[in-house]
Amino acid sequence: MRNHIEIASPDATDLPYIDPLDIRVLYKDDSLLVTLKPAGLLSVPGRGPDKQDCLSARIQRNFPDALVVHRLDMATSGLMLMARSPQSQRYLQQALSSRLIEKHYVAIVDGLLQPPADDWGLIDLPIGADWNQRPLRQVDPVNGKPSQTRWRVLDQMRQSAGGFTTRVELVPITGRTHQLRLHMQALGHPILGDALYATGAALAKSPRLLLHASTLKLAHPRTAEPLYFTCPPEF
Repeated sequence: MRNHIEIASPDATDLPYIDPLDIRVLYKDDSLLVTLKPAGLLSVPGRGPDKQDCLSARIQRNFPDALVVHRLDMATSGLMLMARSPQSQRYLQQALSSRLIEKHYVAIVDGLLQPPADDWGLIDLPIGADWNQRPLRQVDPVNGKPSQTRWRVLDQMRQSAGGFTTRVELVPITGRTHQLRLHMQALGHPILGDALYATGAALAKSPRLLLHASTLKLAHPRTAEPLYFTCPPEF
């Protein structure tokens, strides 16, 4: 692709800061912004005065026209796309719903996950609300919505404290709430540090959720030029 912007590391000192609160703008033009959300920060405001600090509010201090296109879970880090006009927002959101924007994630999961026979595997498990444990979701073959995730093994590691972990690349085909976290748990390999779906050793192995949005591929909303952004995780 012509516009391939690769960020060497999320903590690189040469990344542009827009304010002292660690929000970086990796790309900007008159149609869109690409930012890097840290783990532990909301994407958009939540309910209550204690949940107003979020990535969109911080970005809008410097870019008042910035509009949300999609979200990342509070515990997830990585690349986020924002529009700079209602027209661009509509285009990008439609592109997302039509699966024309490709998003890749990197995660570290518990245990020794064996690579699929064809390099890439497919998790095809419907997801629905877990009404008894909201806001959790669950695999629900009866009432769940179709949910698909492509995955492949990047590396297998043995921790010094014992036990194996596996680094994986995840590509959501659908975009259900908690899809990647729930699909990996359903495989028997929860993401490390996942306070919602991991238990025991898998939860204790990391103080944060080891899930990072590492790649965005899309067509520019005004020019249709291919754009490709990559930023590896710090873990």
